[in-house]
Amino acid sequence: MTTTRRLIECVPNFSEGVNTTIIQSIADQIREADGVQLLDVDPGKATNRTVVTFVGEPEAVIDAAFMAIKKAAELIDMRNHHGEHPRMGATDVCPLIPISGITMEEAVEYANQLGRRVGEELGIPVFMYEAAAKSPDRKNLATIRAGEYEGMAAKIQKPEWKPDYGPTELPEKHGATVIGARDFLIAYNVNLNTTSVRRANAIAFDVREKGRIKREGGRLDGAILRDDAGEPIRESGVCKGVKAIGWYIPEYGVAQISMNITDIQQTSLHEAFEACNTSATQRGLRVTGSELVGLVPKQVMLEAGRYFLAKQQRSLGVSEQELIKIAVKSMGLDELGPFDPNKKIIEYVIQSENTGLVRMSLNRFAEETSSESPAPGGGSVAAYVGSLGASLGAMVANLSSHKRGWDDRWEYFSKLAVRGQDIKDALLEKVDEDTEAFNKIIEAIRMPKTTTEDKATRKKAIDNATRNAIEVPLSVMRIAWGAYEFLDELAVQGNPASISDIGVGVACIDTAIIGAGLNVKINCKEYKDEVYTSRVLEEANKFISSSQEKKIEILNKVEQTIMN
Repeated sequence: MTTTRRLIECVPNFSEGVNTTIIQSIADQIREADGVQLLDVDPGKATNRTVVTFVGEPEAVIDAAFMAIKKAAELIDMRNHHGEHPRMGATDVCPLIPISGITMEEAVEYANQLGRRVGEELGIPVFMYEAAAKSPDRKNLATIRAGEYEGMAAKIQKPEWKPDYGPTELPEKHGATVIGARDFLIAYNVNLNTTSVRRANAIAFDVREKGRIKREGGRLDGAILRDDAGEPIRESGVCKGVKAIGWYIPEYGVAQISMNITDIQQTSLHEAFEACNTSATQRGLRVTGSELVGLVPKQVMLEAGRYFLAKQQRSLGVSEQELIKIAVKSMGLDELGPFDPNKKIIEYVIQSENTGLVRMSLNRFAEETSSESPAPGGGSVAAYVGSLGASLGAMVANLSSHKRGWDDRWEYFSKLAVRGQDIKDALLEKVDEDTEAFNKIIEAIRMPKTTTEDKATRKKAIDNATRNAIEVPLSVMRIAWGAYEFLDELAVQGNPASISDIGVGVACIDTAIIGAGLNVKINCKEYKDEVYTSRVLEEANKFISSSQEKKIEILNKVEQTIMN
């Protein structure tokens, strides 16, 4: 039910790792772009290559990537480039990685938008790879890049290597580039209670997709078994999309299984951990913890938290913070050092310091509301009160899930708790949205109105802002109404000792619906589309009257339970 922010990560690799002026000039194109956040600039002198990482809304990421590719083409001369890493252009490769609220299919569309712009506007030959590949033989980056810059001029003249976008002649100065969409790669190490690299490798071979080479009699010193073509026969590991190797870390005095999880759709973080744990146990070893190298999407941690709670037969309807805490403790992510979600989870790293009303303390929120500023006002307060009503329902569901003697019902109550958390989160988002909607009206009113064109633009902006100011509280009413179903169910099925909390939750939901409805009505007065406002007011009034009836119905059940 919550609205997930749409985020794409972009990791372009530029063929310059020595000249800091050029590197900074390229990075500045991203740093100064609106709507994206630059996370890392990692130059390598030996490779003469810099890897840049940034993230943001898809459209903003495409614009920033385009400007960086343009700047690299202006500043980098491939005719003079030398380095240890394979390369084919000033911007060697530029992958887009869906982080949240974006499917891989959508990421492919954005990759093609970028590829088309780079090819047509910058005159750079572009090959699409990975999920965005136009044909199976172009999926692999190494295959496209074979021959590198020096061989690319002749290569793209061949019909089978015609670029997907841009010219079929190689610009000598900046070469060609590869653009695509791929899954997020997680660099992950699992710690063992051993110093033996050989035993760590044995676990790595059990886990990694590539597995191990089969030998005669299953012995390490046995002859390699081969197929009819003479190729070694391999026994696949249990985790698809995982590369792994064992090594020893002197700093920690332990051996680790070092993994790259290249396809988190096939193998999740917690599945890789569990596979290592199973293999280690079978070999007389023990996993003591693990560590994440770099950042991870929030969803990866939330899924892990849910998985480990389900193993314990505990309710999954807990807060985001609690799910992450469970994931960290279950996988021992804090064994080698503190695990700070604000530094390890992408969405937390990029969130603005000004995170809005919902990040305020209760005291600060009350003070802000009581100030002479008209926002936050009744709409934001209505959404917040509604979130508290849903929170109380989630709490009762969790308490019921853990009630002694009700162990066989934990999953039933867990689902109710999850529903409560979803409604709570959705209403919390509306707290800030309502204030933002009011501010947009004020901004529109303050627009210039000197010329006829100014007046028309201003009127359109006011109309759009007013309609948005109607839609936000209306959505609060719709979301809050959804809480009644699970509150009603809990009034009958939930822990009787917490029944009063259901009553308070119901009162909060009713208040939210009435309060949001009043905001719908007052904003409808300023909107001139009578057909639209008539329909909206009819829906709002229906919610209000139905809420009164539903509140009384559930409160009667609450009263009966209290009296019995």
